[in-house]
Amino acid sequence: MIKVGIVGNGLIVQQALACFKEAGIPCTALWCRNAEKGKPLAEEYGIEKVYTDYEEFLEYDEFDTVYIGLVNSLHYEYTLKAVQKNKNVICEKPITSTYEEMETLRLVARDRNVFLFEAIMSRYSANYEAVREHLADLGDIKMIRANYSQYSRRYNAYQEGTVLPAFDPALSGGALYDINVYNVHFVTGLFGRPETVTYIANIGFNGIDTSGVLTLDYGPFKAVCTGAKDSMSPPGITIQGTKGYIEIDDRPGFVRNVKLHLNDGTEMMLDGPDEGNPMTHEFRVMRKCVQDDDFERTYSWVNASLDTMYVLNAARKSAGIVFAADKK
Repeated sequence: MIKVGIVGNGLIVQQALACFKEAGIPCTALWCRNAEKGKPLAEEYGIEKVYTDYEEFLEYDEFDTVYIGLVNSLHYEYTLKAVQKNKNVICEKPITSTYEEMETLRLVARDRNVFLFEAIMSRYSANYEAVREHLADLGDIKMIRANYSQYSRRYNAYQEGTVLPAFDPALSGGALYDINVYNVHFVTGLFGRPETVTYIANIGFNGIDTSGVLTLDYGPFKAVCTGAKDSMSPPGITIQGTKGYIEIDDRPGFVRNVKLHLNDGTEMMLDGPDEGNPMTHEFRVMRKCVQDDDFERTYSWVNASLDTMYVLNAARKSAGIVFAADKK
């Protein structure tokens, strides 16, 4: 059994609390800047303690794992402090703003012998592993196309000049880090780092990307990842090979409706049993890793997160997108 301390009180935290409850994982403490905003959540979910001092929160010994659901730019700082206090960490995507930050977290977590998880739902799904297992059926991989485009409810305000966190470069926002990151995780989790990265983006008035097309050159094959917060279209992923293709008719975070098509006419659904809510499922997988002391599996995911941060960093440089974290 793991016990969780919650960091934040925004929408993602509210979703996470419901999923922790569904997964049967107790949450014993909550940190947020404003105690009055945290108390209603604490009362709803039976959380014993509400803190506004993060250092004091980390000293509380009634939880061993910290869940971080803050704005992107704070992920690194709050994760690092938790790891340094020998707490396991579950951090929402993207786990850091820069590649260097992720490398530091990887090294410190290993040194402290704690578990470090990035909450990116696809990687914890059995359907994602089914995709990996059937890649060889496709022959030589040639092309990958991944799209996740969703019109942001914050984009209207942005057009009027109001910059909310999702579109703020100071807070590590933008379409690449908020939505295209799902596509990047999907591809790098299967194929690792590409040889070259190019990002062509629609850049807003404050230097942030509102949408963009990311190309990853793997030498023998190419991948194109499209993500948008200023427009929408049906999501989906296709992996094409010389002997067939795999298509996923859903957003990349969910990995559902996975179908294998071979050139000889063979068609096969690769979906396993329904795993339920993807966030609840990922928390259950994380809990099992901790209970089984499965550092090998966990750090294979940490290395995959490092590959993803490599791509995101290179993509931003390609498009000239600068975060406040770059100047630290």
